[in-house]
Amino acid sequence: MDATVFKAYDIRGIYDRDLSQADAHQIGRAFARVIAGNENKPVSELRLGLGRDMRLTAPQMAAAYSAGMQAEGASVIDAGQVGTEMLYFLVGSRDLDGGIMCTASHNPKAYTGAKLVGRGALALSGETGIGEIRDLVLSDKLGAEPGTPGGHEQVDIYGEFQAAALKFIDPAKVNPKLKVVVDGGNGMAGPMVGPLLNKLGIELVECYWTPDGNFPDHEPNPLLPENRKFIIDEVKRQGADLGIAWDGDADRCFFIDGAGEFVDGDFLTALLSEALLAKNPGETILYDIRASRAVPDTVEAAGGKALVNRVGHAFFKRRMREEGGIFGGEVSGHYYFRDFYCADSGTLPALLVLELLSVGAETLSERLARFRSKYFISGEINSEVPDQDAKIAELKQRFSDADQRELDGISIDYPDWHFNVRASNTEPLLRLCLESLVSVEDMEAKRDQVLGLIRG
Repeated sequence: MDATVFKAYDIRGIYDRDLSQADAHQIGRAFARVIAGNENKPVSELRLGLGRDMRLTAPQMAAAYSAGMQAEGASVIDAGQVGTEMLYFLVGSRDLDGGIMCTASHNPKAYTGAKLVGRGALALSGETGIGEIRDLVLSDKLGAEPGTPGGHEQVDIYGEFQAAALKFIDPAKVNPKLKVVVDGGNGMAGPMVGPLLNKLGIELVECYWTPDGNFPDHEPNPLLPENRKFIIDEVKRQGADLGIAWDGDADRCFFIDGAGEFVDGDFLTALLSEALLAKNPGETILYDIRASRAVPDTVEAAGGKALVNRVGHAFFKRRMREEGGIFGGEVSGHYYFRDFYCADSGTLPALLVLELLSVGAETLSERLARFRSKYFISGEINSEVPDQDAKIAELKQRFSDADQRELDGISIDYPDWHFNVRASNTEPLLRLCLESLVSVEDMEAKRDQVLGLIRG
């Protein structure tokens, strides 16, 4: 097995090159051991959840994870083909000890992998569990399999999950006249979110709505401009009020306004924060270090408490539990909800935006205008840099007159502009996010200045 499949937030690699069924079996065994240690109980007493997405290799890989967990003596509760957040729901709602979701998220067809959680659907990370699993597997410390395997139970949680999700909004408030283009990317959004949207009675234009691991139309990664071109064009062609696109395992959703413009994740975080604070005054909201100042400004204006956080779902979920935050949002399209086990969801933001657009006459584009006219953001820009640490140290010295934070990479803050530069967990890249509060032109000038230093 290639050691690089063990990432900061999950396990991921190309099937049968980096990660095989035999590897999945060993990962399943190691996962059961680590969870038993965390729970301080014998493996034979563990109840572990399992789910898989629509990838062509998912049935055999999920079976291998299951066999590994069962070989250690754990009982497996298997939800079958589901969206990732449905695995979180399974683990949280049934008080399981943990669970494995067999998915490679938004990656191309050849990839496979797993997202791992403990009790309460709390994500494992490289620092909290994945590193231990890696060491057990790669050092051959698992030894012979115990003699008595655990059981296996197949469950259907679609109905339970969809009923729970619908409680986050008042369905009667949703305007049935809304016309919405949805792009499932041939991932899990269709079966997971589709029945809920149909219940709301809105006019749906369904595209690539059937799960298909061949991804015949486009890769299930709407963050890439080439993958969202279709839905932008279709929103304009249909004269729709909204477009929503999901990634492969459907735990992230992305929005296109009625004018055909992509909605940046930080602006969507600000809008959802405002809506949630109207229902839950004074609550805490988390946002990531890359985000626009639109988020803390909006949260504080709405009477909430804004807390900045490290990038990554494992860090968000743990901090939300510690702080009691009601909601958290990342630039990358991950949105977390306290009342959903502090987990990220691609279903709940879609429902909340539909409810929001049904109240008042403003379109989504009109609601976003106050952000787009004041906060000028670069988006995330990658640069290949062999020595990331040295370059970050150079930036720290160059902008020594600014307020600085090292929560995640380096953040440089001036009164009217700021930026964050952080290293990739998997590649020799530095990622820049920059914002100006002056103008688009000022943002572009500052962006080019910082990129010149990064790439010089």
